[in-house]
Amino acid sequence: MKAPKVFVLGLDCAEPTLILGPWLDHLPHFKRIIQEGRHGQIRSCDPPITVPAWSVMMSSHSPGTLGVYGFRNRTDHGYDKLSIATSTSIKVKRLWDYLSEAGKKVVLIGVPQTYPPFPVNGCLVGDFLTPNTECDYTYPRELKQEIKETVGDYMLDVRDFRTDNKDKILADIYEMTEKRFKLAFHFLKSKPWDYFMMVEMGTDRIHHAFWSYLDPKHRAYEPGHRFAQAIFEYYKFLDTKLGELLEKLPPETHLFIVSDHGAKRMDGGICINDWLIKEGYLHLKEKPSTPTPLSKVQIDWSKTRAWGDGGYYGRILLNVRGREPQGIVEIAEYEKLRDELAEKIRTIPDEKGQPITTQIHRPEDLYRTINGVAPDLLVYFGGLHWRSIGTVGHDGIHTFENDTGPDDANHAEHGILIYRTSNDIKREVRLPLNFDGARLIDMAPTILRLFGLPPDKDMEGMPLRLE
Repeated sequence: MKAPKVFVLGLDCAEPTLILGPWLDHLPHFKRIIQEGRHGQIRSCDPPITVPAWSVMMSSHSPGTLGVYGFRNRTDHGYDKLSIATSTSIKVKRLWDYLSEAGKKVVLIGVPQTYPPFPVNGCLVGDFLTPNTECDYTYPRELKQEIKETVGDYMLDVRDFRTDNKDKILADIYEMTEKRFKLAFHFLKSKPWDYFMMVEMGTDRIHHAFWSYLDPKHRAYEPGHRFAQAIFEYYKFLDTKLGELLEKLPPETHLFIVSDHGAKRMDGGICINDWLIKEGYLHLKEKPSTPTPLSKVQIDWSKTRAWGDGGYYGRILLNVRGREPQGIVEIAEYEKLRDELAEKIRTIPDEKGQPITTQIHRPEDLYRTINGVAPDLLVYFGGLHWRSIGTVGHDGIHTFENDTGPDDANHAEHGILIYRTSNDIKREVRLPLNFDGARLIDMAPTILRLFGLPPDKDMEGMPLRLE
């Protein structure tokens, strides 16, 4: 029997209700492997965003253990120091580290938080956080030239997916995906590998740019719009690429198709800092007349008890005495203030005064370990149908213009998980086809077990039952 191989096709933000719903009959290659294997939804981490989700998946550690709570994180308890969470932010081993140590050959393409590149027993192509292809974004370094010879100008990401130029976004998404798969097919032939993982960002970019044309419940939906089929046609394009991939995989390959989170419509934004000002928790020396980043206004820290951060979820930060430089919240008042804020934030309605069902989490309730500087509260406005707006100077607390550019979608808590191995094709009596309770954090120990390697004792996930 040949030694197993594992191929992971990561589709960032791929939404299970699209692939597993009525579209499935139009996606013959997805349908084939679903029928031959097993599938289901997989619970993302909290927060369900690209960074840190892929590192949670590949390390089997929570965002709390990783100390990564989003793309940008506080570096200390000061007011203005933020860092972008690149590969250097991850201080624990990820799956490819264990496999490299065991002598397994790995190939990685575009996996988030793999830039700057680092040594592996194989090769690595950096992710969408790479500044450009002029820098060293591969391991080994000379791989850059091979990529250029194979695909021309490699695309790390869509150049600007938050713009009203939808035709250009669409063209860039297809070009990026075409080149990513072309490079993967080249590596499948030219590189030795036991573990191969690629992550395609096109699914994420097309959801954020085109969801309003798809979803009749979206407030910006226009029936019959020329982009109404944009997401559907892109999924069909992905299906053709999956068909090409299936033809190239060796028969002993275990195939996973997985997304880090799903997608859902965005109803609007809650201007959290304007709300905190209105409620008396945040004080500015002078309020701007137009929407302005909080970092560019003068905050009166001697009166400020809390401030917030924007993004797909909200972060509430408290100005604690002895922790923040000019903290005023006494330690003895900390829990009472968190409870008070949580209770009030939950009652923030939509622009018509209707409830939006907001969830609020304390980091210690989500994570068994808390490293780095975690938010004091994590807020999912409207169950993630509303984003958090960090700028100040809005006319009210609701806005329907995103402060980082046009964006139609937010992230959903569940992604997709599809698994198939050659054994599934031959098996006459199969196990139930659906995964039950699968979590991102379970993926690394699951794959280690396929290679006959024990999960690390500190991993927080458990191997999924595949056979």
